[in-house]
Amino acid sequence: MNPTDKHPEQFWNWFIANNERLTMLNDLDEPARQQLIDQMQQQLSAYCDGLTFEIGEQTAQGRTLTISAEGDFDLFRYVVELTDNAPDIDWWEFVPFRQPKGKALKVLFDKYRFETSKMAFMQLENEEEPDIIGLRVALPDLANGISPRPDQLDDDDLLVGVYVTIEALIGEFDCTTLIGYVELCPMPKEPFKAGFRPLDDLPEFVEWFKQQRDRANG
Repeated sequence: MNPTDKHPEQFWNWFIANNERLTMLNDLDEPARQQLIDQMQQQLSAYCDGLTFEIGEQTAQGRTLTISAEGDFDLFRYVVELTDNAPDIDWWEFVPFRQPKGKALKVLFDKYRFETSKMAFMQLENEEEPDIIGLRVALPDLANGISPRPDQLDDDDLLVGVYVTIEALIGEFDCTTLIGYVELCPMPKEPFKAGFRPLDDLPEFVEWFKQQRDRANG
């Protein structure tokens, strides 16, 4: 997981040399497209093992290349270093970290299907760690359309799937740096009376939390 002695310029030199093919990725046949994607991952891993990328769909404005640390905070600085040194190329935008994808999301992970519009959360405060957010997330409508059984709540895949869903709502950077811990529970019959909020409200809550934290820290 440690970066090599290669520099960002080496990755970007490869990118520039392959810019035209990457821009027209959808026009390549499947073997050529997969080969190019594999080569790009090899170049990225040569810069820093553990980083991944996503190429956005082509639009009238071009394409987006997102560089991700897969939530590994130790690699965040290499994501920033790489994108800070990105060249200025027409039709490309280079973005550090996976960005929020909006609200009312549907996320499939392993055998679970998450719908943010049907989930809820409450903050779990910890006076010893006031700068991070703890969450209790209430889950209905999973694999079989019912709330999870108590034994399912200990399923690591279920917890990872919730983290993936949270990241899709608030983005990789905030998810990694702010969400300190998550616990799961079945959806109460009256969640809002129990102190829960819709999970789709989490982005606004995170922004409010950051503002309050920044004021407190001067």
